[in-house]
Amino acid sequence: MEAQLNPEQEAQLSRMAGQAGPAVDQLAREAVDRYLAEEAHFAAAVQEGIDAADRGEFLTSSQVWDRVEGVLKS
Repeated sequence: MEAQLNPEQEAQLSRMAGQAGPAVDQLAREAVDRYLAEEAHFAAAVQEGIDAADRGEFLTSSQVWDRVEGVLKS
């Protein structure tokens, strides 16, 4: 599989790789690996929410905001 990058993306990858850093293709593979891991994590979280909803486990909007405010205060 090949991915076509625009010139700006290629230049950024080359700058990031630098002279002593990893090769550009290695950087690209690492970026794809991170993206795939994040997408898998997101999909698992969505499925967890769907499963909870299927079990009837819901929070009211005020409960959600209470939790959000608690996180923001910590």
